[in-house]
Amino acid sequence: MAKIATLITDKFEDVEFTSPKEALEAAGHTLVTIDKEGNKSVTGKNGEATVQIDKGVADVNPADFDALFIPGGFSPDLLRDDDRVVAFAKYFMDEKKPVFAICHGPQLLITAKSLEGRDTTGYKSIKVDLEYAGAKFHDEEVFVCQEQLVTSRTPDDLPAFNREIVKLLKDKAL
Repeated sequence: MAKIATLITDKFEDVEFTSPKEALEAAGHTLVTIDKEGNKSVTGKNGEATVQIDKGVADVNPADFDALFIPGGFSPDLLRDDDRVVAFAKYFMDEKKPVFAICHGPQLLITAKSLEGRDTTGYKSIKVDLEYAGAKFHDEEVFVCQEQLVTSRTPDDLPAFNREIVKLLKDKAL
């Protein structure tokens, strides 16, 4: 089963972490939470979820993971000011490893300059940012690009997002 790096910090969209986490764990996958620094807990923007951070980004090697998950909310914007986090995310895109980003999650991939020529979706407020980054925006509940990148728009899209991320890992036999 897959070992999935999860880039997350305070003010993540609570359900955009908890719902995919439950779907991935139910399918037998393991999630490792990663922030700028480890050994702390972070809280969702709605105060519904608190997450213990397993590792700081300096303490992990992206090559040790099979996939990357980026929940939305304000977390991706707060993470993308750290070059180490950006480089970590970029590795997965460059190596064609599965990447799952919902809502504002693609902001981290924009900063990593990894979306040019890609088909994506995301929260409507980042549509122009995605287009400036060279991505083709699709206003759909979930979009799978090149059997690597799975993106969705909002919490309403979680059933489709969860279905596609689990399916992609199963299809790749991870």
